[in-house]
Amino acid sequence: MQVVTQQATQREAAEAWGVDRSTVVGICRTAKQGALDALAAAVPGRPGTSVEAAALAEARAEVERLRATVTEQAVTLHLHQGKSRWG
Repeated sequence: MQVVTQQATQREAAEAWGVDRSTVVGICRTAKQGALDALAAAVPGRPGTSVEAAALAEARAEVERLRATVTEQAVTLHLHQGKSRWG
């Protein structure tokens, strides 16, 4: 965290913690990738919602939209067939 917040250089952090500089470099790389992955998985406007939950909510909304479309088409077909019997 000291390196990420620029409170110490990688060399200074390695010396302070008694590890090799390559270890600090690896930790920084892992932290950066973890932060990027977390940002990529974030769903704007929905705090605390996982990617899976957001996808499920989106799929359920699509199912409802399709259900409404099919219902509308069925009513239209029924009305059309009903009128053709009178014609």
